[in-house]
Amino acid sequence: MSHAPQLGNAHRLGIGIGWRPEIAEAVEALPGIDWVEAVAENVCPDHLPDSLVRLRARGVTVVPHGVSLGLGGAGRPDTKRLTDLAERAEALGSPLVTEHIAFVRAGGPLTASPALEAGHLLPVPRTKDALRVLCENVRIAQDCLPVPLAVENIAALINWPDEEMTEGQFLAELVERTGVRLLIDVANLHTNHVNRGEDPATALDQLPVEAIAYVHVAGGIERDGVWHDTHAHPVSEPVLAVLAELRSRVSPPGVLLERDDNFPPPAELSAELTAIRETLRTPGPRPLRGTSVAPESGPSRQDGPATPTTTTDPARQRLALAQASLLSALVAGTPAPEGFDSRRLGVQSRALGAKRAEVVAKVAPELPRILGGGYRTAFLAYAKSRPMRGGYRRDALDFAEHLLIGDLPEDPAARRELTQWWRDRAGARPPSRAVRIARVARAVLVGR
Repeated sequence: MSHAPQLGNAHRLGIGIGWRPEIAEAVEALPGIDWVEAVAENVCPDHLPDSLVRLRARGVTVVPHGVSLGLGGAGRPDTKRLTDLAERAEALGSPLVTEHIAFVRAGGPLTASPALEAGHLLPVPRTKDALRVLCENVRIAQDCLPVPLAVENIAALINWPDEEMTEGQFLAELVERTGVRLLIDVANLHTNHVNRGEDPATALDQLPVEAIAYVHVAGGIERDGVWHDTHAHPVSEPVLAVLAELRSRVSPPGVLLERDDNFPPPAELSAELTAIRETLRTPGPRPLRGTSVAPESGPSRQDGPATPTTTTDPARQRLALAQASLLSALVAGTPAPEGFDSRRLGVQSRALGAKRAEVVAKVAPELPRILGGGYRTAFLAYAKSRPMRGGYRRDALDFAEHLLIGDLPEDPAARRELTQWWRDRAGARPPSRAVRIARVARAVLVGR
């Protein structure tokens, strides 16, 4: 049974769009917007953006959408992150909050290894161990939040070996054991169809569609032989086909268009919203492309209800080791764990590095300006074996320090400017030559 009050099925959100600062003005001007979703970590409860304040005053619902909780990780949810999410829900007067069924960090005390940050949402293995841990983490979150929680299925480039359930079965078990609501991303179902051979119709057949709180729709692109859920491209016809397939089973309480980058003119956003509305008005499904190769295994209920566990719980430890091994291969250059497709891991690793480079360029735009055209190459070389330590701003400082240790950039003026930038933000003097030599030696030893 759920530990939090449930969002009533009668609560209709309507048609919404992801609110981002870059398109705040356009979002306010778009006709027919019933609600918006804001990335929770980008909202300060004490200083709400003026745009969100105006939208709320007009009666537009605002839902905070978390990206850093890591409910699918082996560790228990961080109390501070849960408190922050709760504060944002209360400040925005939200009817619910949402997060992801994913892990975003690994390592640490459970594995007696360095803590690793992914900077990305990574898939949880669909196993009994992972389900048990996820259920407990969801219950912990429900206890700490003032409003109902809904959790989102994610897109993935990689398959875990020896999975015991399909995505639909895994989500159905999660809902049954916790009472949590679902945020179903139809673009992610399409992504997993292309990348993992999973049939969206089969997943929808296995889902408890009555538990859906709302739906995401987003665009992507095919690159390196896989589908990338970029949120930076127009919504494709196959994604709308999955939305139509879902609509043939249930009328979702809310549907939201996501766009996180490469923002188009308002007219194009409006056209995409129109396409979504038209899809929802047509109850019959559109033809879905591709074939279904979903596993045939049935739901797993042999392990019974999830129960509270201690910090030394074997299921958490097994999951912790597996996730740390995978994340280390993706962000620290260690060998691929047994059973994984090394080529696909390489695609995911490069995608993570590219995302880091793009986000660091946004949070520290001075770096690509100082380094010029060599920024991206230098950052990708740095990121290949150096995981994030504490978010993107910390990553920007670490990258700059890495360059300074290596006496880069070669241009003296650029190096002086980078040194000054680092000093202004790190609050310390740049590392001495002796410290630089010691750190380089340590990096060489660690890399062996």
